[in-house]
Amino acid sequence: MITLHTFGPAFGQPDSSPFVAKAMMLLKLSDQPFTASVYVGGPKHGPKGKRPYLVDDGVTVADSTLIRFHLEQKYGLDFDAHLTPQQKGVTWAVEKMCEEHLYFAVVYFRWMVDENFNKGPATFFNKVPVLIRPFIRAATRNKSRNMLHAQGLGRHTEAEITQLACRDIDALAQVLGDADWLGGSTPCAADASAGAFVLACLCEHFDTPLLARAKSHTNLVAYAQRVQHGFFADTERL
Repeated sequence: MITLHTFGPAFGQPDSSPFVAKAMMLLKLSDQPFTASVYVGGPKHGPKGKRPYLVDDGVTVADSTLIRFHLEQKYGLDFDAHLTPQQKGVTWAVEKMCEEHLYFAVVYFRWMVDENFNKGPATFFNKVPVLIRPFIRAATRNKSRNMLHAQGLGRHTEAEITQLACRDIDALAQVLGDADWLGGSTPCAADASAGAFVLACLCEHFDTPLLARAKSHTNLVAYAQRVQHGFFADTERL
């Protein structure tokens, strides 16, 4: 039996982490039954200090892309079997654009913008004892700030971050075009990542320029609806 360790639904999203949503979508594409173990507190986030991570018959796999590789190897799958070599290259590049660039803009607008932080990530600490809650919350937020600075995006102004992230969103819309999925008529592995990040950008719980930009692309709105209805119908719509 497969157990996927998650953070749990939040803000009308399948999970507060797009990477967990990606792993969930990969598991559903694989047709392998699994259970979700929702994080309930404490410092333990798996062998690499983060979620998602998967436990499959005693084997632990941390990282959403390594989860993909594990599913393909163990269960004889190829999520990209229907793609041409060129499509495989393009969809891999799109996936990494989402995960290694757009992700940090999502983090910035949720964690560094006070209004969004207060109604979003700040609530993650509600179960922390009240006397130490402000300190834990501030320390974790500062850790995110340092991460953004080290990655590079956090060194820019908010206007510059917006400009860069909007180019990512535009590129997603351009690559998708009139197709139902990045993989054409059938989802591929990159759709798990792109789908999760389009849902994150369209999350109306947060007031961000990512929301406005994603909404301006009708094909991305329709894409998000396909992801939501096809894979996360049990989650409240954002």
